[in-house]
Amino acid sequence: MSRYRESVCRICRRENLKLYFKGDRCYSDKCAYDRRSYPPGQHGQRRGGKISDYGLQLREKQKVKRMYGLSEKQFRLFFERADRGKGVTGTSLLVMLERRLDNVVYRLGLANSRSQARQLVKHNHFFVNGRKVNIPSYQVDAGDVIELREKSKNVEVITEAMEAVIRRSMPQWLELDKEGMKGSIKALPVRDDITMPIQEHQIVEFYSK
Repeated sequence: MSRYRESVCRICRRENLKLYFKGDRCYSDKCAYDRRSYPPGQHGQRRGGKISDYGLQLREKQKVKRMYGLSEKQFRLFFERADRGKGVTGTSLLVMLERRLDNVVYRLGLANSRSQARQLVKHNHFFVNGRKVNIPSYQVDAGDVIELREKSKNVEVITEAMEAVIRRSMPQWLELDKEGMKGSIKALPVRDDITMPIQEHQIVEFYSK
């Protein structure tokens, strides 16, 4: 899979939204988005004018895709699965993205960012219901328990993330046992649990053309 190797702060500025790619730094006065909240590039401060409907749809798709750290192919596959399933396509898409294991690890505060959570999952640091799972896209279910393997409880990046967890709000559908360094899925997420400003209908319209 292709990897983005440039400054991730440029993505926040391009999408005009803080996406918390750098963990605790994003809450400090060093945050690049807070210091320069205009699009990157030579003409970033002069960009303006009306955006077409297609442009709005594209930006919304790009924003959500980048938020969860997916490639275009991965994101399209999630959309197709949501479109084939029951319920509202846009809502189903967001719920499926929230149920990814790497996202749940991040949301529980066991990692500083989704990209860090993805790396930790791939490196076999987590168990789901007592079984090792190293697939970031693994879909968690209600009642699942995510816990660190014993050898990983002293990993510095994880302990630092746990110390900073108070800065982030814990979703109602998750429960964290900070002492045991594990979390549980109380219920599947619903649309109201996703508080980031996302207009999922724009994504559906983009892929429906």
